[in-house]
Amino acid sequence: MAAAQPKVLVVEDEPSQREVLAYNLEAEGFSVARAGTGDDALMLVEEEVPDLILLDWMLPGVSGIEICRRLKTRPQTRTVPVIMLSARSEEVDRVRGLETGADDYVVKPFSVVELMARVRAQLRRTRPAAVGQQLEFSDILLDAETHKVSRDGKELKLGPTEFRLLTTFMEKPGRVWSREQLLDRVWGRDIYVDTRTVDVHIGRLRKALAIHGGDDLIRTVRGAGYALG
Repeated sequence: MAAAQPKVLVVEDEPSQREVLAYNLEAEGFSVARAGTGDDALMLVEEEVPDLILLDWMLPGVSGIEICRRLKTRPQTRTVPVIMLSARSEEVDRVRGLETGADDYVVKPFSVVELMARVRAQLRRTRPAAVGQQLEFSDILLDAETHKVSRDGKELKLGPTEFRLLTTFMEKPGRVWSREQLLDRVWGRDIYVDTRTVDVHIGRLRKALAIHGGDDLIRTVRGAGYALG
């Protein structure tokens, strides 16, 4: 399901370069959004916050450095990894890019294989399950690659929606997710599902997690949503 794919925003004004990046990211299983200017990028981020941004330094109008600075000062995008792409190879430029808040800095021309490795490395920090990592919380172990979940060493049977819900919770334990945020992350933005459906699946997830006993680790936050732990 598309909702499980990490979304990468490619901000590059050169159309051929933009398409090469998008093609390689899609081949790796990522969902890709494209922008040719900084203003377009900011508009797309307003609509949907991506999981990672590949950002060209030299953009028409607002520069990549300025876009990065703005993204890193906004609470909703502060933690989104930004990989700056630049033809500037001087150390002073690299330092400036990183000081503005970029999480990584890649000099053009670059190896696509290396860039994809850097993308995966950044996502391992922010969306570990999306790149096949194992997640652990309390006595629950989730293996994103084999789609297996166990609690206290006993395997649990979870439906696909419950698995995606648990993955979302385990990637950010303690974070409170609203029903709308869970719908976007688990079902996808383009699918209309009633928010009450979230409650139904949370109930199923709770039941599945408690089948061999143990505390209820999913917290209902009145008026706000749900959190793990």
